Amino acid sequence: MSSHQLPSYLDPNDLGPWGIYLQQIERVTPYLGSLSRWVETLKRPKRVLIVDVPVELDNGTIAHFEGYRIQHNTSRGPGKGGVRFHQDVTLSEVMALSAWMSIKNAAVGVPYGGAKGGIRLDPKTLNIKELERVTRRYTSEIGIIIGPNKDIPAPDVNTNEQIMAWMMDTYSMNLGSTSTGVVTGKPVALGGSLGRKEATGRGVFVTGAEAAKRLGIELKNARVVVQGFGNVGGIAARLFSEAGAKIIAVQDHKGCLFNESGFNIPELLSYSSQSGSIYNYPHGQAVSQDDFWSIESDFLIPAALENQITIKNANKIKTKIIVEGANGPTTPDADDILKDNGILVIPDVVANAGGVTVSYFEWVQDFSSFFWTEDEINQRLVRVMTEAFTAVWGVAQDKNVSLRTAAYIVACSRILQAREMRGLYP
Repeated sequence: MSSHQLPSYLDPNDLGPWGIYLQQIERVTPYLGSLSRWVETLKRPKRVLIVDVPVELDNGTIAHFEGYRIQHNTSRGPGKGGVRFHQDVTLSEVMALSAWMSIKNAAVGVPYGGAKGGIRLDPKTLNIKELERVTRRYTSEIGIIIGPNKDIPAPDVNTNEQIMAWMMDTYSMNLGSTSTGVVTGKPVALGGSLGRKEATGRGVFVTGAEAAKRLGIELKNARVVVQGFGNVGGIAARLFSEAGAKIIAVQDHKGCLFNESGFNIPELLSYSSQSGSIYNYPHGQAVSQDDFWSIESDFLIPAALENQITIKNANKIKTKIIVEGANGPTTPDADDILKDNGILVIPDVVANAGGVTVSYFEWVQDFSSFFWTEDEINQRLVRVMTEAFTAVWGVAQDKNVSLRTAAYIVACSRILQAREMRGLYP
């Protein structure tokens, strides 16, 4: 089937998230050698499940939400990927996120395939009991395809360890026995791992620091700009700050703040946690979104949502290293502009893989019922992230390609080698 005959939701000309992912695969195909005969495998999700999630709200009305669970590829192991609750969740987005999980897991070498889930809803419109009912109903609906050896959900946008606890409990009740390994990102009391909450932000810091070494950039007094001040951006900001860098600009869902001398990050994190935003924080100057992108820095960390750096703002960016904390924040056209402008981009599939790496540690600990200390986990995380970055950097230098293309060469080769060795059944 040629690309112009694909179903509409697989249209490579749809420059939604899935269209962007397909472009990325097109770019890496020439580097795959004999494995390229299998490349169509990467352009089709293995399994797409769309479910209706009906719940009774406290006011007695019945609300229906659309939910998804997509398994992109399971050649290297069970599906793995988060679940997001957001009013803008679409099929294209969840498909792309599941595919990026396949790439990410292969790029860092954890034995998982890629999956992703989501429900189209604004969780702020529901109270805690309604949210629990939505979570449990969704888990029951996707229960036919998830499991500790099949597909393991985790937290993502607007989901957390409490949501994971409800998902684990619901799956376990339907199974008839406790299954801690069905999700990761759980509370520690239910088999969660120490270090999981900080893992993605820590991975962003580790890969940023590795790139800085190679470019001769000192972390002390380095200027850092962070978009998104949640679990990823906030932790990355704290770790960069602890290493002596200055966080000079921060953006969240309510606005952007600038402080030439650098923010007191522990204080700003505390303020944001208490007020729900950095908005109105007194020790910073409000700046517009346009001006935010043009602030001069050594590191820019987009840690919000996808499609943030596009052809519209890429030329405004004045930084040395972009560390992608979010999934898919940069479009392919913007990638080309950044490359032409001499900006190094550490791609999401490497930079933000710390979360899934510690999720893998959690899953292993659940299977063995033997748990590691936080120091052990952090040491293992740093080792995995450093080795993954070094391998990708080596391919980029060897083939004279961007880090993103290099990461895709490493990951797609691993996935397609597994596909080829397994063969087709029946």
